[in-house]
Amino acid sequence: MTIALDKMVPVTVLTGFLGAGKTTLLKRILSEYHGRRIAVIENEFGPENIDNELLVQEQDEEIIELSNGCICCTVRGDLMRTLNDLRVKRENGELSFERIIIETTGMANPGPVCQTFFMDDQIAEYYRLDAVITVVDAKHGMDTLDKQDESQKQIGFADRILISKKDLVTEEEFERLRQRILRINPRATITAVHFGETDLKEILDISGFNLNAVLDIDPEFLAADDHDHSHKHDHDHDHDCDEHCDHDHHNHAPHQDNVSAFVFKSRRPFDPDRLEDFLGGVVQIYGPDLLRYKGIIYLKGANRRMLFQGVHMMMGAEPGKPWLGKEKPETKLVFIGNNLPKEVFMQGLEQCLV
Repeated sequence: MTIALDKMVPVTVLTGFLGAGKTTLLKRILSEYHGRRIAVIENEFGPENIDNELLVQEQDEEIIELSNGCICCTVRGDLMRTLNDLRVKRENGELSFERIIIETTGMANPGPVCQTFFMDDQIAEYYRLDAVITVVDAKHGMDTLDKQDESQKQIGFADRILISKKDLVTEEEFERLRQRILRINPRATITAVHFGETDLKEILDISGFNLNAVLDIDPEFLAADDHDHSHKHDHDHDHDCDEHCDHDHHNHAPHQDNVSAFVFKSRRPFDPDRLEDFLGGVVQIYGPDLLRYKGIIYLKGANRRMLFQGVHMMMGAEPGKPWLGKEKPETKLVFIGNNLPKEVFMQGLEQCLV
C-alpha cells in the first residue's frame, strides 16, 4: 500500500543535551496546538518522562493520554515496534493523532532514530521524517561540546538549531558558540529562543529530510570556505583550513570538534558512473561516521539537477528542477561527519569530474 506524501504522518525528532530546554519546547508545542492530536514518543530509558502536570491521571505503562489530547509513548521497547503499534492503533480507530514528536534522551545520537524511517518499509510508507530539531544551551553549550561527542552529533544531524538561555551569556559568548555550531553544521538554521518561545512554523512541517527542500548552507561558512579556496574547483585542499579560517573573530583558539562539515563545489559536471562508484565506496568505509550529507549534483548529459542526500550508509538521489537557460549548472554538496578525512572526499570527488 502506497500512501500519498501529504497523507503520511509527519515526524519531528527533538534532541539536545540534558537541561538544554527540550521539554520546555515540547510543553510549548503541546499547549499551543490545542485540538491537534500529537503522539509524543519519549526515547528515555530512565524513569523520567514529560512533567507530570502535562499528564492526566490514567497512566498506562506504554500509552499515556496528555491533557491537551496528545498521546505519550515512553519507549521501553524498540522504536520500530512502537511506531508500528501506533500505526495499528490509529488504523483501528483506537488512537487519533496527526503528527509524532520524538523527544530523544539527552545523551542520544539521533542517527539511529532517523535511520528507523528508512530501514523498515512499513514505517517508510506511513511516516514522513520531517526534521531534526536540536536545542543547545547557550550557557553550557561550549562546555558540553568540549566534553560530549554526542552533543556534536546532535548538532551535525540538525535541520534547525535553537539556542536557549541566550540571556545568561554575553553577546560575544553567544557569537562564539554560534560560530562553532556553524563550523559543525553550516546547513542548519540557527535561532536564539527564549524559554521555548519560537515560531512553531519554523520547526514543524519544514521538510528538512525532503530531497526537494532547499539546500541551505550558511553563506558565512561558504565565505570562509571561499577565503581559503578562492580558486574555482577546489584543487588545493588545505586540511588545516578550519584552524586558519576566518570564523573565530575573538582571538580564541578554535575548538577541534570531532564533528565538522565541509562543502564541495564545482561548475564542471560529474561522470555519473565514476561518481556512483566513488560515493558507494566512501559510504561503505565511512558510513558510520557520516552523519548527514546532502546536495545538488551537476551530471554530464543531464539537463536537470540531481538532488542527493544520505544518513550514515543510506543514500538516495532523485531528479530535481531543470537547469534554466541563464543558470550556470553547479554541484554543491555538504558533508557533516565524525573525523571525516576531508582530502579523501575532496580529491575523490574531483577525480569524478568530467
